[in-house]
Amino acid sequence: MQSIGISGDQERFVAGFEKLWVWQKAYKLMLKIHKSCKKIPVKERFKLIDQIERCSSSVCDNIAEGYTAYYYNEKIKGFMIARKEAGETQNQIRKLSGKGYLDSNQSQTWVEEYEEVIRGINGYTRYIRQKKKAKR
Repeated sequence: MQSIGISGDQERFVAGFEKLWVWQKAYKLMLKIHKSCKKIPVKERFKLIDQIERCSSSVCDNIAEGYTAYYYNEKIKGFMIARKEAGETQNQIRKLSGKGYLDSNQSQTWVEEYEEVIRGINGYTRYIRQKKKAKR
């Protein structure tokens, strides 16, 4: 892990996956979604809110898991799960918009941002596959 000075003698340790722009992007989107969910009526607690919070969190979780996995196939599996969770999150965002809980412009922006995350996941997966082939 890398250490980053904060102030004075304090240091903050950063996990390797935190350096990935794709994890950073997914994490920021997850925080925005969780914040937005606080405005949704409680009646949606066990339907829409829980589902979108779980799948948006799972994108970050699986990127981190894939990055820290030891074997190439486990790395790829983690990233492929993250990719599927990003797609599910896009669908849940559309549900929020369709039910009137999210502005259509905001919905479109988040869907496009998750599309960027998916492209990043695809790129990192290609990189891992190339490393795997080169090792043989």
